[in-house]
Amino acid sequence: MEFLDLPKRTSKNRLYGITSIADFGTPVGQLQDILNDFHPFIDIAKIGIGCAYVTPNIEDKVQLYKNFNVTPYFGGTLFEKCYYQKKLKEFVAMLQSHEIEWIEVSNGTLDISLDERINLIKKLKGTFNVVGEVGSKDADKDLSIPEWTNEINLLLEAGCKYVITEGRDSGTAGIYDRNGKINSELIAEMSKDVDINKVIFEAPTPKNQMFFINAFGSNVNLGNVKLQDTLVLETQRRGLRSETFYLEDVQCKSPL
Repeated sequence: MEFLDLPKRTSKNRLYGITSIADFGTPVGQLQDILNDFHPFIDIAKIGIGCAYVTPNIEDKVQLYKNFNVTPYFGGTLFEKCYYQKKLKEFVAMLQSHEIEWIEVSNGTLDISLDERINLIKKLKGTFNVVGEVGSKDADKDLSIPEWTNEINLLLEAGCKYVITEGRDSGTAGIYDRNGKINSELIAEMSKDVDINKVIFEAPTPKNQMFFINAFGSNVNLGNVKLQDTLVLETQRRGLRSETFYLEDVQCKSPL
């Protein structure tokens, strides 16, 4: 059906307008059914927290995502665990053994200095597509708006393909307060000084997603999306939900 005038969406393989889902242990059979129907709407799959390390059929899951042209990678918490135990060499070998081409350099749990993260990114970017992350999983740790902007830009300059803004899977840290309210002032000010098309906003709920769609348009990059919300999110992006109903009439900031 193609008779409505809807906001124009980027198509795979997208450079922006990305939907990055979070997989916290979806059974392979169930994942097959979901991807059969919804793979055109999914670009990246983060196998979240440290799940990849204990998933019994991780090879099958990684290959399944690749079969549907979805980029899989392992969550930043696993990177931080390996960093903490000084086993990044083993972690890199693990990624290469599974033919994982993306790596997340995060500091959501550990306090890894910006200089150290930049050094790691520069070392890894020749082997992987590197995704950086800004913000802490601790709701009591705040960065100022200039610090957010500066970190994002420095991580991109160091070689990150994208930078994620921390939000957790609960939407209660980073760009959100502990009650789940989005720091709208931060988002507005940040967008003036960074390339929004290189930022993936963690937005785990439809309410979070609608905020960013209305702020930046249909082709904003969104992460930590629940697999079961994939179709709802695409519906929102197309202006087919009440809260985004007039999207095609709005002059959006992000390119279409």
